[in-house]
Amino acid sequence: MLSYGVSKIGKDRVKDMLEKMNESCVTPHAPQDHMHKDVRPYFLTYLPERLKGAFITFWRVKGEETEEIRLRSEQPIELVTYRNAGFLTRDGRLSANTEDAITIGRDELRAFLARLADFSLYALEEELRRGYVTIAGGHRVGLAGHAVLRDGKVDHLKEIGSLNIRLARARPGVGEPFLPYIWYGGRVAETLIVSPPRAGKTTLLRDLVRILSRGERRFGIPPQRISVIDERSEIAACVDGVPTLDVGPRTDVLDACPKAEGMMMAIRSLAPHVVAVDELGSEEDVRAVEEARRSGVSVLATLHGSSFEEIMRRNSVARLLETGGFERILLLSRRRGPLTLEEVYTPGKDGVMLKTRLPAGDAR
Repeated sequence: MLSYGVSKIGKDRVKDMLEKMNESCVTPHAPQDHMHKDVRPYFLTYLPERLKGAFITFWRVKGEETEEIRLRSEQPIELVTYRNAGFLTRDGRLSANTEDAITIGRDELRAFLARLADFSLYALEEELRRGYVTIAGGHRVGLAGHAVLRDGKVDHLKEIGSLNIRLARARPGVGEPFLPYIWYGGRVAETLIVSPPRAGKTTLLRDLVRILSRGERRFGIPPQRISVIDERSEIAACVDGVPTLDVGPRTDVLDACPKAEGMMMAIRSLAPHVVAVDELGSEEDVRAVEEARRSGVSVLATLHGSSFEEIMRRNSVARLLETGGFERILLLSRRRGPLTLEEVYTPGKDGVMLKTRLPAGDAR
């Protein structure tokens, strides 16, 4: 029998814990004008009171390792951390068993989603069509529910039964080891960062944007003007047009803008040295990358994938690579934790992408 219970914690104690968490959750080493607070206090304010205690207890010990929070109607609450996954128990532990797990009710789940939308699901119309919501801080909330079709295609989701909250984190400095691969011949090489989910491609892209925008003397990199096309609001996490994550002083952000259209807008009106986009996918995205290359603008982009062979099976990506659309491919994994660099590909004499031998110690 799954338990709904949780030890009672007084409201004053919860408030005190939230305040302490807020004070301690500023991203380490982030510039003071770009302080980004953790989603945990924000998340807790929307939870039913009876669930807060278990989360607070868990986060006091394991908070920095949390990567995903999975809420399913009338089911155990699951947390995914850096090292493992499990169900949250009443006393704030992770367990592989469901017997002691706490659950969230159907009405509680819907109320939580309504609060994310400021009690207006109409405001989330486009997000419900795409299957996810991006909340302040760049945290993505994946949605599952009943799909409503129109002309044979998904028009939107209703009767939401599951939420997957993926916690975004800025990690200043993680991009520095990758700079020798992307700075080539006095310019930023067109670079495609490929990884499976949760391997750090968006985190890496964000930090590369931050570094390049400021410039890096140690590598002889002058400051770059960068346009970020942040379709999912996960790179810069803008609120009212202002980035809440540090993307550098010379970066312009087109927030919630479709990638292909945004790349063209940036090239025509913002005069960037570099355009950065997350999760290439459509044929339109590929054509926009080709146009950027013809315009002399470098592109930093990410793509879902687990191997070079996998991405080459996608016709549009294969065409882009075969015609020189990218000069570097960085393949990441989680083999030794997020941001493990597994392989680097560069063009051969005939333009075919070839695997490059990594210097000793580079593949973490």
